[in-house]
Amino acid sequence: MQIKQRIWAVLAISVLATVSPIAFAEVKIAVVDVQRAILNSEEAKRLLVQIQEEFRTDENKISTIQTNAAALLERLQKDADVMSDDEKRRIQQEIESYNNDFVYERQKLQKAINTRQTELFSGTEAKIQRAIEDLVLKNDYDMILPRGAALYVGDLYDITRKVTEKLNEMDKASKPAS
Repeated sequence: MQIKQRIWAVLAISVLATVSPIAFAEVKIAVVDVQRAILNSEEAKRLLVQIQEEFRTDENKISTIQTNAAALLERLQKDADVMSDDEKRRIQQEIESYNNDFVYERQKLQKAINTRQTELFSGTEAKIQRAIEDLVLKNDYDMILPRGAALYVGDLYDITRKVTEKLNEMDKASKPAS
């Protein structure tokens, strides 16, 4: 995806470089960081809180595993001199078991979170496209490029905040009045 964005940026710059300076002055270009625009929107913030709530129990389970493993490790370090070899081995096996549980539960949780985020953010592409199109029409932009495609862009040309604001407007408009 990054390479594709850079190719488009190079093509756009090449086209613009061939245009006469007078015509170039009339071209209105902007960049947008789509991911940042989405994540800063009110809808995304609500969805992320919803995801955190959904998986709070799993996070607590992982935290408990970490705490138990840390307590055993601390006990092993503190009392190693007075423990028998069998007891040390048993505690090390318990720590390893906790570690395996931690890795398994963490991976399972991460997969579930990723799946849930994909589900919740599935309609975002259409919304972001509508927000950008609306900004193009209102502000008469000739070209909007992904922020990552540019090596340098001044803040004046970055419309990420405007896209986020537009997403928030669209979100408020789609909600029934309370």
